[in-house]
Amino acid sequence: MKTMICMAMLLALCRSMAAAEADTLMLSLQDAIRLAQEQSPSVQSARNTFLAAYWNYRNFRTNLLPSVTLSSVPYINKQVNKITQSDGTACFIRQDQFGADLSLCVNQNVSWTGGSIFLKSSLNRIDEFRQQTVAYSSQPLVVGFEQSLFGYNSLKWDKRIEPVRYSEAKKEYAEALEVISATACNHFFALALAQAELEMARQNFESADTLYRMAQGRYEIGTVTENEMLQLEINRLNEETNMMDAEIGLNEVSQNVRSFLGLSPTVALRLVVPDSVPQFQVPLSMAMEYALLHSPDPEYFRRVVRESESRLSYARSNRGLRADLYVQFGLSQTGRDVHSSYRHLMNQEYASVTLSFPILDWGRGRGKVKVAKSELALAQMQAEQGMEDFNKNVEKLVLQFNMQSRKVHIATLTDRRAVQRHAVARRLYIMGRSSILDLNAAISEKNAARRNCINAMRTYWGLYYTLRSITAYDFEHHTPLTEQLPL
Repeated sequence: MKTMICMAMLLALCRSMAAAEADTLMLSLQDAIRLAQEQSPSVQSARNTFLAAYWNYRNFRTNLLPSVTLSSVPYINKQVNKITQSDGTACFIRQDQFGADLSLCVNQNVSWTGGSIFLKSSLNRIDEFRQQTVAYSSQPLVVGFEQSLFGYNSLKWDKRIEPVRYSEAKKEYAEALEVISATACNHFFALALAQAELEMARQNFESADTLYRMAQGRYEIGTVTENEMLQLEINRLNEETNMMDAEIGLNEVSQNVRSFLGLSPTVALRLVVPDSVPQFQVPLSMAMEYALLHSPDPEYFRRVVRESESRLSYARSNRGLRADLYVQFGLSQTGRDVHSSYRHLMNQEYASVTLSFPILDWGRGRGKVKVAKSELALAQMQAEQGMEDFNKNVEKLVLQFNMQSRKVHIATLTDRRAVQRHAVARRLYIMGRSSILDLNAAISEKNAARRNCINAMRTYWGLYYTLRSITAYDFEHHTPLTEQLPL
């Protein structure tokens, strides 16, 4: 019976260990980056932002293509209306009619002039119920053109602005993915630091507890002073408090990491922290070339300047003389039936010019032009300054990255030496050949060296993926980054 109970308890323990192992995720740095780029809320936001820009660009492209429209407006009119007669008198006449029409229109915008050409064909029918008559009116073919002679050509400016805007959106999406990778690195090493803090706190508490218990025996025989005994007890209490604070901090950081990576709140994370970084240098000239080619910042400044130029053109076109030209030529006929309305077609011609010139606007148009000129000058100045800052930032980023690998090497070596020094200081203290102050100093240096090592790696990988986001180039493997657009 006892044997069966022991086997059941062992089986339950194995199942609980297997469940705990199943809920634990081994996470390396590359795994964290992959999860962030696949399922994090940030990448979903970046995809939706790009898709909105993509469909805006598609809408712009459709404005350059011909449109075909089929329309019909049938109606029934049974009412008394006031009708003006041919002699100028008016009378009320009851109308009882049915009307229907069918129109097919093909329209094509002309981007280099801002006008539009249209081609249409229509057929109308009217049924007079009181007279029991039917009439048809046909326009088999009508060709027309409308154009603003001195107006603002929105299509021309859209052709200059919208491709730049879409190119900017594509580069922003590619940049966003690498920025998400840099953020994932930051979260990864923040969790690594939190786990290291808890591990150091536990080790420090165990060491402080061991030294305190050893000192109690020495205190009884008089080889340890009361002041030193109190100092060891204070150290033990402080390390116990630090361990509890480290557990709270680890729990908070773990929640942030799971939320960023889109993981379940019940998944426990166990990190595989890299112990080294790749050793390579980034040529400044190459980084600058790829940054100017692939970063969205140059596209942004180019778009802002063109939008300001567009607003200036709009202000100038609305300041003075405005004229609209409308020309239409076609064929038409009427008849009692459909066939007769298409026989012996007659020419149909119509042309008009609408003129508008402000006589007195109290300088409103001139003021708008002045404002648009000032905005253009400001945009050009900001674009020049922005590009200078962009070049400086790229140069600064490259210099920092090229130096950071050496800093990581120094921090790693310092961490190892600090661990060795702590072991020596602890052994000397146990042997009675050093003071508690020396031991505390060694503990503080060991903890600080471990933090500096993790932070140096976090800075290295953050700089690396930030550099990738600007240049869209993998300098480690010497390959350009090709992102799959979410279309």
